[in-house]
Amino acid sequence: MVESTPRTGSDTARTIGRRPKLSCNVVPGVHRLEHAYVNSYLLEEAGALTIVDTAHPSTWPVIHHVIRALGRRPDDVRAIVLTHAHFDHLGFARRAQEEWGVPILAHAEEQELAAHPYHYAHENPRLIYPIRHPKAIPALFGMVRAGALRVKGVTRLVPMLPGEVLDVPGHPRVVFTPGHTFGHCALAVSGTDAVLSGDALVTYNPYTGGEGPQIVSGAATADSAQALASLVELAETRASVVLPGHGPPWHGGSGSAASIARAAGPS
Repeated sequence: MVESTPRTGSDTARTIGRRPKLSCNVVPGVHRLEHAYVNSYLLEEAGALTIVDTAHPSTWPVIHHVIRALGRRPDDVRAIVLTHAHFDHLGFARRAQEEWGVPILAHAEEQELAAHPYHYAHENPRLIYPIRHPKAIPALFGMVRAGALRVKGVTRLVPMLPGEVLDVPGHPRVVFTPGHTFGHCALAVSGTDAVLSGDALVTYNPYTGGEGPQIVSGAATADSAQALASLVELAETRASVVLPGHGPPWHGGSGSAASIARAAGPS
């Protein structure tokens, strides 16, 4: 069962961790699916869809429900775009590739990680975080229950280039934001005033339970200094709405989000 809501602009962190939630038209033509502490987005244009990030393996039946709720069918999905290839954004990508035959686009630096989603660079030991930040435990367990430990890798990714406007529904522009991973990219959605920040900037940190604009903890970030430097690229989109990979939308603009995240620093 997916809770479906119209766009209200009133999403809060309290919605995190509930049953799957579809927020339609968070900005025109962009739908947000929140499932087990991870956001996927569906870009809709002329009756066709692009899925940005594929959450968890157990999101597979959920995405079918969402597509039907939007009045579409799986064969209306033209492409999947990955902001990066961490396991919690790669969840059902392989199944979609095999069953739908859709291309999967990502930066070339994500190819190896996509094939081996648990072999990712990170600065800090992961096991210290549940001890130091017990309020993050529900998120970590929620992601595990959703299949975070059984994600299958994918190959044959279609490479995308910084600055490129992708020829997929929604026509997002690629904004290169390395640091969280070495090929991480945000997406500025054409015809909207929104940027999909992926994990370059989140409003909920699943490793600490922290809320508000920030970069993801060193447990899952390859280079925090580089991630903080990449916030400049997000700010320069001048988007009014930031749609992150974890947490609710930020309606205060990409510049303020970047400033707050820089001030928060690494964790």
